[in-house]
Amino acid sequence: MKHSPSVIAAVMCISFGAGAGPQIPNALGAPALNSVRAAASLANDLTFPVEAEPASAITGPRMAMLKPDGAGPFPAVVLFHQCSGLNATLVDWAKEAVARGYVVLLVDSLGPRGVTSVCGGPKAGVNFARGTRDALQAAEHLRRQPFVDRDRVALVGFSWGAMVGLLASSRHYAAALDAGAGFAAVASFYPGCFRIYPANGAPPYEILNPDIGQPLLVLMGEADTETPPAECIGGLEAAKASGAPVTWQVYPAATHCWDCRHADGLSKIDSRGHAVTYRYDDAATQDSRDRLFDFLKAALPRR
Repeated sequence: MKHSPSVIAAVMCISFGAGAGPQIPNALGAPALNSVRAAASLANDLTFPVEAEPASAITGPRMAMLKPDGAGPFPAVVLFHQCSGLNATLVDWAKEAVARGYVVLLVDSLGPRGVTSVCGGPKAGVNFARGTRDALQAAEHLRRQPFVDRDRVALVGFSWGAMVGLLASSRHYAAALDAGAGFAAVASFYPGCFRIYPANGAPPYEILNPDIGQPLLVLMGEADTETPPAECIGGLEAAKASGAPVTWQVYPAATHCWDCRHADGLSKIDSRGHAVTYRYDDAATQDSRDRLFDFLKAALPRR
């Protein structure tokens, strides 16, 4: 089935209205699979860095592949940004991961495509399907590096990138994109658990699905009004009840982007019309850092 550009561009539209609760379909039907593939093809593939650099080489937000000293093979992490792209906080996370012995591929899905933000919705073909394919292709790029342990590649995403992580953790969604073996583990910081309604009449599907194929850690803030935990908990409980290896943590009083020192005090109106203020929370940041690396250590055991 062929779709016009206008139809495909709308395929990743998010609905926040009544009925967008935690019900989760078991699988995508054929029309929805076709729509996902089409949406992921609206923007060209990224060109990932071919040379690895030490963490000290990165002084500002940019796409980069960073590695610890030595030949490896090391476990690896794809770091995926928020809807506004790479920022100083992601650079801090990248340096922390390298210091703990991980190769890091810091992905930029926006800049190379001339996009500054997808906070208000898809732009220039950058949508959730495209972002998920970017993440899966980034994992394949890491697996081709001689210093990476190809069986120990994880995804760590934040906000928009966290939703990409939830989609990448779904067996049927990742398979629909046909972009490699996926991830050995996924960690999602303050994701939104929204329902997506394809514009071509295909069945709606969720950002969060129960067919999670690898350990998944979800970290959320109790005071997050942009991506409220309450919209995720039902789906996480359903996934866990179905046997999915998922764990989660809700930080009391933490807002969206609690680790974003660079955005402390930022106020805005989000895509749903909510007044949002970000507050950097050092305690939540420290705990989420420890929780993340404990999770990765357990989920990516040394062979």
